[in-house]
Amino acid sequence: MRVTEMLDRDTWNDTLRQLPYAHILQTWEWGEFKHITTGWKPTRLMFYDDKNQAVALASILTRRIAFLSVCYVPKGAVLNYEDESLTAYILGYLTQFAKKQRAIWLKIDPDVPLATGLPNTPDDQPQPIGVSLKNRLLAGKWRFSDDQVQFRNTLTIDLSRDEEALLADMSQNTRRKIRTAEKKGVTIRHATLDDLPVLYDLYRITGERDHFLTRPPAYYEKAWRDFMVAGLAHALIAYDGDVPIAHVILFHFGRKCWYFYGASSNVSRDKMPNYLLQWEAMRWAKAHGYALYDMWGAPNEFVETDRLWGVYQFKQGFRGDIIRHIGAWDYAPYPPFYWAYTQAMPRVMNFIRRRKHGATPPSEKSDTEE
Repeated sequence: MRVTEMLDRDTWNDTLRQLPYAHILQTWEWGEFKHITTGWKPTRLMFYDDKNQAVALASILTRRIAFLSVCYVPKGAVLNYEDESLTAYILGYLTQFAKKQRAIWLKIDPDVPLATGLPNTPDDQPQPIGVSLKNRLLAGKWRFSDDQVQFRNTLTIDLSRDEEALLADMSQNTRRKIRTAEKKGVTIRHATLDDLPVLYDLYRITGERDHFLTRPPAYYEKAWRDFMVAGLAHALIAYDGDVPIAHVILFHFGRKCWYFYGASSNVSRDKMPNYLLQWEAMRWAKAHGYALYDMWGAPNEFVETDRLWGVYQFKQGFRGDIIRHIGAWDYAPYPPFYWAYTQAMPRVMNFIRRRKHGATPPSEKSDTEE
């Protein structure tokens, strides 16, 4: 197998689009965004078989820590995981890459389902490919990561059905709230680059109300602007008259459209703009040829104490399929460094933070719908 570092954006994205388990976080643009905003350097590896066909991709983000590093393959590597020999080769190559980089850890979280349906119910269905991959990772001394960077579980909606069928599948309460928004005069407009300040202001208001940390405006403007310009993001804004009251920001690539960000103001919430926004987002995704609408986030544990339970109840009304992914796994070439980084260092930092602030500051959430 031939391995090359890809330096051409269009070749990378065009090839990625054709592979199974392709994800927006493996696009050229995501690597550039993380490099510019947070310092992760992307290495984009393309794997060719003996027929010179590209059969796998891995955009690996690396950050240096003194003479060591940490590496992350967000929602990758991307390949046909049904091919066991290919899977074994790619995992082996990644472990060697980690050693060459003197990595404390290399984290992967392929977009591969481990199971579908609500756990411990008749709908709970293990997925053979995910189960096989999990067993291979365990045998290869990978560790299920304590740091699940992305949402491990989500809900997806099949957009191949017509709009009447999509509405009919929703809960009666959700359909009623969509109609309520329409009757109360909520209108939905497609955002442009000129609306970026509006998008951020709504997101800031949501963060203040729901007590989650938001980054500076430049961070979000960079993400939203660049992906919109690249044709990989689209935003919808709900208005009450001329007043913007809520938004959704969609990222889209390949077969999927993801609901990545959502926000709402402190006014007109009784008009249910979030329900109408989700419906219009699904309609937009369907009209633009996407097969799946991914609601991007469900509880890690399907219990009421999970921090995403309220969000899950909102999303559940749209009657998506529960997808439980394999999650993030770490390979640690040097176990003592891994233990120090993942166990000892967080304890020291938490101690310092408590002494300085009196409490642990809130973390940022990327899913803010209610």
